[in-house]
Amino acid sequence: MKINPSPFVKLLATIFCCAIFSQSTVTHAADKQEIDIKVQQTLTQFRKTVGGADSFLNKANGVLVFPDVVKAGFGIGGEYGEGALLINSKTVSYYNTVSASIGFQLGAQVKNVIIVFLDPEALKKFRASQGWEVGVDGSVALIELGAGKSIDSTSINKPIVGFVFGNKGLMYNLTLEGSKFSKIVR
Repeated sequence: MKINPSPFVKLLATIFCCAIFSQSTVTHAADKQEIDIKVQQTLTQFRKTVGGADSFLNKANGVLVFPDVVKAGFGIGGEYGEGALLINSKTVSYYNTVSASIGFQLGAQVKNVIIVFLDPEALKKFRASQGWEVGVDGSVALIELGAGKSIDSTSINKPIVGFVFGNKGLMYNLTLEGSKFSKIVR
């Protein structure tokens, strides 16, 4: 059951996560060069892990990449990460992702998120927004593949497709619902 936290709970979760993240050197604000390097490393890992990734990414109108999204929680949790939007394999802008959650949770994890815009109108709407929230401003079809599987780009007909993976490949039972993406200046 998904609980939609109130704005107050989201604020508390954000304050909690900021306190946790401010103690970590992993989550400091990155500069352009650092983000670009991590984005390229994430895309390289994605291409090595998922068969057909190259041809799939070549069909994209835009690719939003968040390396090292940190999620932490102790009852109230949240996540934060910084990344870049690439069009024609070139960085055009930088974004952050933020989300909050409540419920049974304890610990932390790091994940990589790739959002692929297959429809030019979906990309245009995303770029024009001041803050784009999954499930409110647009839906993202989350793709789950087992080990050794490939992307069949001919069967994916959604305008926006998302992948979540860690060091050991694509992760299961994850959601991007409620994640908010906002443009940042770097």
